[in-house]
Amino acid sequence: MNDYIPMTESDELFTQGLKALARGDTLSALSFFERAVQREDRPTFSSFLALCLAKERGQFQLAVTLCEKAKAREPHNTVHYLNLGRIYLIAGKKDDAIRTFREGLGYEQNKEIVDELERLGTRKPPLISSLKRNNPVNKYLGIILKRLGLR
Repeated sequence: MNDYIPMTESDELFTQGLKALARGDTLSALSFFERAVQREDRPTFSSFLALCLAKERGQFQLAVTLCEKAKAREPHNTVHYLNLGRIYLIAGKKDDAIRTFREGLGYEQNKEIVDELERLGTRKPPLISSLKRNNPVNKYLGIILKRLGLR
């Protein structure tokens, strides 16, 4: 027996959008995702639409709102955290992006989120929290411990 489930038109549009996004063609992806959302309101469709709106049109507030709604509907889907974090990065809000990526990692180890955090080179907290990060004691103590493999 064949367990093949035919894709809906919205699924086809979403798949085409993902392919366009993978090629770096954000404008085409935006068009596919818009049409997919018009046909069927799914959190994943909205999440990717939000990412494209931020990249192509600079509509950051709308993009954040769409991703937040997707997160509220599917809080354990780390793709929403990945897309929201990327939107924050595009908007120049690195701290919000890092916070969002880390929140997503609380649900599952999403390799793309881990890669984003590694690419950003997130810092560890200062060794002596009562001193500022750029204090020479913190700075050089951190360098020494890192070279010794203790940090």
